[in-house]
Amino acid sequence: MKLLYNVTIKVEAPYHEDWLKWMKQTHIPDVMATGHFESYRLTRLLGDEDEYGIGYAVQYLAHNHDAFNDYEQHHAKRLQKDHQDRYAGKYVAFRTIMEVLDEGGV
Repeated sequence: MKLLYNVTIKVEAPYHEDWLKWMKQTHIPDVMATGHFESYRLTRLLGDEDEYGIGYAVQYLAHNHDAFNDYEQHHAKRLQKDHQDRYAGKYVAFRTIMEVLDEGGV
């Protein structure tokens, strides 16, 4: 069964353009390079802008439970530290892990 790893983040407005560029050019490619995810989606939360910042969600689709567990054990702390070091005090984030029960398309 596939897992969807979701990171929801609110970035302070003055930093969000730099953050978005860094995510696209560095962080997301680094996460995908671990080989544990088959795809990702970067989204911006609509209607979420306020004095605290701009909201985004990044979703990574893991091949299976083992792939996600291996990512967490061997890569997550380092990649999260890279983010923390670059944007300390400029964001808030929370993570959720969801089991994909069904998928479809047009």
